[in-house]
Amino acid sequence: MFFDLSGQTAIVTGAGRGIGAGIASRLARAGARVAVADFDLPSAEKSAASICLGGGQAFAVQADVSQSGSVAAMVERVAGEAGQIHILVNNAGIGGNAAPVWEQSDEDWRKVMDVNLTGVFLCCRAVIPHMREHNYGRIINIASVAGKEGNPNMVAYSASKAGVIAIAKSLAKEVATENICVNAVTPAVIRTPILDQLTAETVEYMISKIPRGRTGEIEEVAAVVHFLASPDCSFVTGQTYDVSGGRSTY
Repeated sequence: MFFDLSGQTAIVTGAGRGIGAGIASRLARAGARVAVADFDLPSAEKSAASICLGGGQAFAVQADVSQSGSVAAMVERVAGEAGQIHILVNNAGIGGNAAPVWEQSDEDWRKVMDVNLTGVFLCCRAVIPHMREHNYGRIINIASVAGKEGNPNMVAYSASKAGVIAIAKSLAKEVATENICVNAVTPAVIRTPILDQLTAETVEYMISKIPRGRTGEIEEVAAVVHFLASPDCSFVTGQTYDVSGGRSTY
C-alpha cells in the first residue's frame, strides 16, 4: 500500500482522545507500532486498547510534555521497547483561557506556552538524537490556523501555534541532509467532542469562515499526517499543510 508504515514506531502525544487518538489509529492501521502518549494515562490506555482491539499495535505512555524529565522518560521507554523511533507527532496542546489580552494573567500565558510550545521543543530535542543515529525520521507538529491568522481572545494559543510552525521550519533546515523531514499541519475547526461545549452560534460563526461550509473531520487531519509520517514524504520538509477547508490559503 501507499504510505506503508510496517515495521516503524511512532510516538503521538496527546493521543488519549480527539485528533491525537485519530492520528494514532490511522498510523497503526498503516502498520506502525504506536506509543500513545498522554498526560492522562487512563485515556492513553483506553486509546491504545482500542487500537489493539482493531488489530493494530499500540501501547500507552504517560507523559507531561511540559516537563523535560517526563519527556526524556517517555522517549527512553519507547526507544528501549521498540529499538528505534521513526515518527514523532507533536499533537499535545491546550486552548487556554478564552479572554482578551488585558484579562490574561501571567499564569494563563505560561501554562499555554509550557504545553503547546515548550512541549514541542522538548519532544523534538529528545527524539532527534535517535533519528540522527539511524539517519531517518519524520516529525509532524500539529499547529493551527490560529498560528497563521490569530484568533481573538486566544493570544497565547495563537502565539504558541505560530511558534510550533516556526519550530518545524527551523528544525527542518537543521536536519535536512539526514533524511529527517519535519513539517507542520494547521487544522481549522475540527469536529471533536470539544465543540459540544460551545454554543451553536459560536460553532456557526467558525464554520462561516470556512469556504467548504463545514467543520473538518479528525480523519481528514490524520490522512495528511499519515503522508507526512511516511517514507513517501522524502522531499517535503519545512512545510505547513493546511487542513482548513479553504479558510487559509497561504
